[in-house]
Amino acid sequence: MADKRPFIALNIAVLTISDSRRLEEDVSGQVLQDALTAAGHQCHDRTLVRDDKYAIREVVSRWINAPEINAILTTGGTGITGRDGTPEAIRPLLDKEIEGFGEAFRQLSYTEIGSSSLQSRALAGVANSTYTFVLPGSSGACRTAWSSLISHQLDNRTLPCNLVMLMPRLDET
Repeated sequence: MADKRPFIALNIAVLTISDSRRLEEDVSGQVLQDALTAAGHQCHDRTLVRDDKYAIREVVSRWINAPEINAILTTGGTGITGRDGTPEAIRPLLDKEIEGFGEAFRQLSYTEIGSSSLQSRALAGVANSTYTFVLPGSSGACRTAWSSLISHQLDNRTLPCNLVMLMPRLDET
């Protein structure tokens, strides 16, 4: 649901976490970049790092510290194998976790992939007034997360509330 409020374009950064892909082969990161720009947002930066919590934290910390970046989308490393550590890398950086995101994402995923959805450790939160979304590495999961959840919450016109309308209040003390 939307009203007559104006659309507010955000600066969004995209990070792919992978040991097996290069940026040129990054379908999921490209899906996210294409979707956010089609929605009217700006892709401020896009990069790829290996499945290493310190490499992930270095990039995400830099972006969280950049006042011009409003949101971060990560893809990859949310499974349960030994190399999947994106939630562990990002969770300590968050000021607040948005628990409902992971719950809603898994519920949506269940309708698409059934019980396999329980393996997803997708999450979202806010750090230093920057929204961060931690998504699985599959392009289908990225499409689902963007089209069903993120695009609406990063749209100032979505009612009854959205994350954009909260941005001026994120640094309240």
